[in-house]
Amino acid sequence: MPETELRWLTEADDNLRAEIHTVVHNVVAAGGAVGYHEPPTRERIDAWLDTVLKQVRDNDAAFVTALVDGVVRAVGLWRRGGTAVFQHRVEIQQIMAHPSARGLGLGKRVVQGLIDHAREAGVEIVMLGVRGNNHGAIELYESLGFRECGRMPNAIAVGTERWDDVWMYLPLGYPEGTTLNGANAGGLGSSPRRS
Repeated sequence: MPETELRWLTEADDNLRAEIHTVVHNVVAAGGAVGYHEPPTRERIDAWLDTVLKQVRDNDAAFVTALVDGVVRAVGLWRRGGTAVFQHRVEIQQIMAHPSARGLGLGKRVVQGLIDHAREAGVEIVMLGVRGNNHGAIELYESLGFRECGRMPNAIAVGTERWDDVWMYLPLGYPEGTTLNGANAGGLGSSPRRS
């Protein structure tokens, strides 16, 4: 059995960047639904990493790698909501496992690690989006407690094909004294019905 470990990044040297690029490149080349139409260049992944790792250092993101026998074979991240009213929630993005490492449970380990990290950071809600035809990923997320909260039909474009954009969420808990208003009328931002 290979040795696996999670490693949380704030910086990435050239070797680590090359390993992360290999994962992303090979996942996309194998048809992975991770946001790229074609395998990205090393320069594109370096620019993406620069942005993500700056957000990590600013406490607005977390980036994790899963190593197999010391080599990066899976990645994932969460990012905090952009404005003040969304700082209590994060979105999990870019969950990828190298095709040669499939079946090792790295996807589940990465997502669970991201959930645990978010909980420790005081996050209340974890969200993610997944392509509607990615049934294996949806089942994985459901096994970790995520529930579907919205679906936009045929909103993901891949060439001339369209797929559902499925949104899922996992509540992690609310601070004591929090009032959950849901869609109740009243309070800040409220407006009356126009009927």
